[in-house]
Amino acid sequence: MAYGCAVWLSAIVFLLQSCLLVVSAKKTYIVHMRNHQKPASYATHSDWYSDHFQSLTSASADSILYTYDAAYHGFAAALSPEEVESLRQSDAVVGVYEDTVYTLHTTRTPEFLGLDLEFGKWGGHSLQELNQASQDVIIGVLDTGVWPESKSFSDVHMPAVPARWRGECEAADDFDPKIHCNKKLIGARFFSKGYNMAANSKERQSPRDDDGHGTHTASTAAGSPVGNASLLGYASGNARGMAPNARLATYRVCWTSGCLGSDILAAMDRAIHDGVDVLSLSLGGGSAPYPRDTIAIGAFAAMERGIVVSCSAGNSGPSKASLANVAPWIMTVGAGTIDRDFPAFATLGNGLKYTGVSLYSGEGMGSKMAELIYNKGNNSSSNLCLPGSLDPTAVRGKVVVCDRGINARVEKGEVVREAGGVGMILANTAASGEELVADSHLLPAVAVGRKTGDLIRQYVKTENKPATVLSFGGTLVNVKPSPVVAAFSSRGPNTVTPQILKPDVIGPGVNILAAWSQAVGPTGLEKDTRKTPFNIMSGTSMSCPHISGLAALLKAAHPEWSPSAIKSALMTTSYTVDNANSPLRDAADYSISNAWAYGAGHVDPHKALSPGLVYDATPEDYIAFLCSLDYTLDMIQIVVKRPNITCARKFRDPGQLNYPSFSIVFGKSRVVRYTRELTNVDNVGAVYKVSVDTPPMVAVTVKPSTLVFRKGGDKQRYTVTFVSQKGVNLLRNEFGSITWKNEQHQVKSSVSYAWGRVV
Repeated sequence: MAYGCAVWLSAIVFLLQSCLLVVSAKKTYIVHMRNHQKPASYATHSDWYSDHFQSLTSASADSILYTYDAAYHGFAAALSPEEVESLRQSDAVVGVYEDTVYTLHTTRTPEFLGLDLEFGKWGGHSLQELNQASQDVIIGVLDTGVWPESKSFSDVHMPAVPARWRGECEAADDFDPKIHCNKKLIGARFFSKGYNMAANSKERQSPRDDDGHGTHTASTAAGSPVGNASLLGYASGNARGMAPNARLATYRVCWTSGCLGSDILAAMDRAIHDGVDVLSLSLGGGSAPYPRDTIAIGAFAAMERGIVVSCSAGNSGPSKASLANVAPWIMTVGAGTIDRDFPAFATLGNGLKYTGVSLYSGEGMGSKMAELIYNKGNNSSSNLCLPGSLDPTAVRGKVVVCDRGINARVEKGEVVREAGGVGMILANTAASGEELVADSHLLPAVAVGRKTGDLIRQYVKTENKPATVLSFGGTLVNVKPSPVVAAFSSRGPNTVTPQILKPDVIGPGVNILAAWSQAVGPTGLEKDTRKTPFNIMSGTSMSCPHISGLAALLKAAHPEWSPSAIKSALMTTSYTVDNANSPLRDAADYSISNAWAYGAGHVDPHKALSPGLVYDATPEDYIAFLCSLDYTLDMIQIVVKRPNITCARKFRDPGQLNYPSFSIVFGKSRVVRYTRELTNVDNVGAVYKVSVDTPPMVAVTVKPSTLVFRKGGDKQRYTVTFVSQKGVNLLRNEFGSITWKNEQHQVKSSVSYAWGRVV
C-alpha cells in the first residue's frame, strides 16, 4: 500500500521474503552465463541460454522468465534445488543467485530549488532554452507504474517524440497505448514474471499504477505544469516536475508485496535498449557486495552507455550505516525538508498549546475538549495503536495518544477511529526524534516530536482528567530553518566500500506534493475512499526523482557530459548551510548534521549547471575500482560483463577512484594519500586556489595548492595527504572539506574521517 512506501524496516523485508518465497518448491534464480562462450551455431544468446538450460535440467523452456542482454549476461528462471545445483556444475555458468526482494523507499519544490526563477544564465542557457533542450531527454522511472490520465502527464505544446526512442507502451485490459500514452508519457511497460512466480500472484498485469507511488515519483521528476494543485486544499499552487519538458517512460516493477530483483533487472535491461537518458529508482534493499546487488549491476551497464542512474538512499535513518544503493556509479540520494509546513495544534486541558503537523482535511473537533487517554487497550501494544490493540469501551469518544513506530502512521489513526476514538495525537519516540511528517489522516490527528510527545504522555499520566482539543493551521511557507536532514533518511558510513562517502547528496523529500493514482485514497488504506489527483508524501523515494529530474536538466544543458560529470556537478555545488545561514541540522534531534547524513550537501541546480570543474570517471576507472576490492575475476565480470577482465590496472586502495568526495579511513597507517583529477568545463581558462577545512587531529596537505587551467577541457591533478595524530579514539569520526575556489566558482568536496572500523 502507498502508506508503506516511506518505511524501510528489515522486518518487512524478512516477512516479504517469507510470504513470497514459500509458495512453491521452485524459486526464481538469476543465472550468470559466460557470454563469450556462445557457440557460433547459435544466432542469439537467448537461443543458447535456452538450449543449455534444457540440456542441464528437466525443465521446459517456459521456466525461463527473462533473458538479459544489456544489463546482465544471463537469464532468470524458476528452478528447483536440484536444477540449481546442476547449473552450478556447468563451466558455462558463472553463478546462480536466488532472487532478491526489494521495497519502495514525494508544488513548492521547484520554487524552493530556484527552478521557477529567471535570473542570469543557467550554465550559459536561459531557462527557456534549457526547458526546450530537455524535450530531447528521456527519464525512465522504475516503480509501481503510472496513472496516465493525470494532468501531470499532459503533452500540450510538446513536439514529436525523439526519433531515437525505441520504447513502447504495452497494452493491458485497463491500458490502451493509443489513448494513454502521448508525447509526454512515451513509454509504459510492466515486469512481473519474477513476482508472479514468487507470490503466485493474481494481480492485474498492467503498466497502470494501483498504488500511487510510481505516479508520484514520475511526476516529481518530469511532471507537466498543473495549476491549482493541492491535496484536499493543502499545499495549493502550481505543481510541476523538476524537468517539466522532459519525456517520461515508466517501468512497473513493484507490486503489492514488493519488487523482485529479476523484474528490476529486466526493466533496466529494457530501458537501456529503449534509449532512456536517466534512470530513477526509488527502491532498494540492504547493502550487499556489488556482484550480488541487482541494481548496482544494472546501473553499471547503464552508466557505460551514458545513462545517469539516481537511486534513493533508503528510509532507515537516523541509524548509522543504514544506506542502500551505494555503488559509486550510482547517484545515492538522501532526503531533506523544504520551507513549507502544515501546522496543527493540540491544546491541553491545562491551557498549554503544542504545535505539530497534519494534513487532516475533514471536519474538525470544534472548540469542545475531549478526554485524552494513552496506553488504554487490550494488550501491551496499545501504546502503539496496532490493529486490535485498543479497547473500544475505553477509547470511544476520546482522543488517543499513539506512539509512532512499527505500523504505518495513518493506520494508527484508522485503528483509533475503528475503536470509536474522535482524534489522535501521534507522538514520536526516541527512534524518530523531532522529525515531523504530515499525513492525510482519516480522523482529526496531530503528529508531534519526541520532546512534546513526552510532555503530553506525562500530562496524561499525572492529570486527573486529561483533555485536549485538536485544531489545524493549513499551509505555512518560508519556514526556517530549512532544509533540515530528514530523520528517516538513511545514513553512512558506507559498509560495502568505506572509502567511498555516501550518500552523495540530499534533495527535497519531506511532505512533497505530486500526482497520485485514482485507484487508491491518499493514505493507501482500503477504507480510505477519498480520491485526489495529488498527494503529499515523504521519503527518499521523493528526493530521488528530484535529483533524476535535475540530472535531466544537466543532460539537456551539457549533452556531452558523462554520468560521472553530472554527478560531480550536483555534488560539488551543493550547500551545507540552511536558509537561516546556519549549518544543516538533523531532524532527529536538531543537532548539527554531517556528511554521513547529507553527503556533499543539498543540491543547488542553478550552480550545478555551471560548476566550473568536475571530477570525471570512465567505466575503466570503475573497473580499476572493482579490481581494488577483494573480488574474484568472475565476481567482477558479473558487474562489468566483459570477458577479458584481467585487473592489470587496479587501484591500491578503492579510495583512489576519482570521486567528488573523500572518505578517509585510518587503518594500520596514520597517513592516507589520494590523487584526484579535475576537468575544466568552462569555455575559458581559469585559476583555482585550494581551501581546506579539517578537524584539529588531522593535518591535510594539498599539492599543488593552485591549479591553472589554460583552456576549456583542460585537466589538472592534485595530491592530498591526510595525516592523523597518534592516539585518536578508534570510535571517533570527524568531517571537513576541500574546496577549489576562484571568483566565479567554489568546487567543494566533503571529507569524512574514521579511525579503525567504520561501523
